[in-house]
Amino acid sequence: MATDRFIQVHSLTSYPAALLNRDDAGLAKRIPFGGAIRTRISSQCLKRHWRTVEDAQGLKNYADGQGSVRSRLSFERHVCQPLIGKDGVDAAVARAVTEAMMALVLGESAKAKAAKKKQAEGDAETEPGIESNQVTVLGRPELEFLRDEAREICAHLRDPKAADEAVKKHFTPKRKENLRALKLGAGLDAAMFGRMVTGDVLARVDAALHVAHAFTVHAEQSESDYFSAVDDLRQEGPEAELGAGHINSSELTSGLYYGYVVIDVPGLTRNLGDDRALAAEVTRRMVHLVATVSPGAKLGSTAPHAYAHLMLVEAASAQPRTLANAFLKPVPSAPDLVANAYQALSRHLGELDGAYGRNTRQALALGPADHLAPVLTDGERARSLAELANWTAARIQEQPQ
Repeated sequence: MATDRFIQVHSLTSYPAALLNRDDAGLAKRIPFGGAIRTRISSQCLKRHWRTVEDAQGLKNYADGQGSVRSRLSFERHVCQPLIGKDGVDAAVARAVTEAMMALVLGESAKAKAAKKKQAEGDAETEPGIESNQVTVLGRPELEFLRDEAREICAHLRDPKAADEAVKKHFTPKRKENLRALKLGAGLDAAMFGRMVTGDVLARVDAALHVAHAFTVHAEQSESDYFSAVDDLRQEGPEAELGAGHINSSELTSGLYYGYVVIDVPGLTRNLGDDRALAAEVTRRMVHLVATVSPGAKLGSTAPHAYAHLMLVEAASAQPRTLANAFLKPVPSAPDLVANAYQALSRHLGELDGAYGRNTRQALALGPADHLAPVLTDGERARSLAELANWTAARIQEQPQ
């Protein structure tokens, strides 16, 4: 079997009367494309829902002990507090060592240095917790390693003021290399979606999953939803009032969204410690998540839960290419939006096949799937999502080492 460098996952998912992803003004996010404004879902929104969903196929529970922690409080919760509560380290020593270690690992900004100087001079109140300047992505293996190192430093330190020097002396080039060399050190989240680091202590991780912003294949379809809330108590008794206790409006949209995800197979395998079986399992789960996990604001009032109409997976060694341009001309809604989208996709994919060569593919399609017949053979139609996900995982698992 030829080596597949990339797995591409294309999807079409329909949502009625929803507000899937809001901007800073509370309106649906949008993007101009092909001369028309489209409703969109940001890649950040999609990735967060895939990372955090509580689901049988989810990554959150599967990655127990291997997940990443995204927070400004990682050092406070996973290093400092265990040192004080579990290991019985003096609080002043534990905090001084943790702060020095955080500065070494993440780099210390000028603002943080100034705040530390003021605190040392008694000009600033003690912070309630140790926080980094921004949200960091740290793996649980990394946090466990750092806690073990901090415990060792604290065991030989009596004066909190000597913490900076003690931490710098302790973290020899060998120890820094041990931190960078931890298998799955940055965690499963970072292995998939990457992380940026500014210092030289942590290992930078390039994203192995490239996620596009999803957008409607047609021009935006939106409606201002006027609503009111009744004040139950004001409706009772002789002094009852008519009317609403609250009146407002909110934007709702509907649409058929095209989604696109690229999995860099060598990159994912490398980020997962060269564990090909784990890379295959992560990919299998991602196919499930793309098809079945819905983002959405206003969950309680719109129930924006939908499964994909189409899941098309391609495997190839050539550079990936999106199929978004199938919808460069907005797809007409009548007489059948899904059928029109399938026709546009089939036409564009057929042109790409003729011009650049055909990728190995497998698809799961609902509705008028006959419109996809020109680009799908009988053996390329999966009967279920499980079959499609297993086929995708096999493209990774069965490749030569």
